[in-house]
Amino acid sequence: MIKIGDALPAAMLMEYLHAEDGTCSTSGPQAVDTQKATAGKTIALFAVPGAFTPTCSAQHVPGYVENADALKAAGVDEIWCVSVNDAFVMGAWAKDQKTGNKVRMLADGDAALAKATGLTLDLNGKGLGLRSNRYSMLLKDGKVTQLNIEGPGKFEVSDAATLLAQVKA
Repeated sequence: MIKIGDALPAAMLMEYLHAEDGTCSTSGPQAVDTQKATAGKTIALFAVPGAFTPTCSAQHVPGYVENADALKAAGVDEIWCVSVNDAFVMGAWAKDQKTGNKVRMLADGDAALAKATGLTLDLNGKGLGLRSNRYSMLLKDGKVTQLNIEGPGKFEVSDAATLLAQVKA
């Protein structure tokens, strides 16, 4: 399992952005190489079990949207939300959550990042398959400097306020 001091594993995430007028983009999903995208940056990354799920939609994403300016003022270059969903679902969720340019909604469609970090969640018995555990981490130049992993069914340490306090410390 990934830990503080480790590099974020190499993985290819996907991002789907809507056109400026809110319609579907004609360019399709764009690949995001985790190693290239984190190089030289401070990234607040949080992962959720699934787009449009109750806790993720009601608390997790809204908390990061609401705290985006404070996180960026504290030195965070980008905020990433990662979920084991496809890029189109993540794009629709971004539109629904009004993430705008505050939070990048990145798809880990085949759970490559979740598997590589060792932070998977087996929800096969609930019809959701293999997902990502709920967590947050602070990355500096691709290295983990903070890591907050939730217990099963919990939402206590991966919230935006906790990560913001850690960034400011």
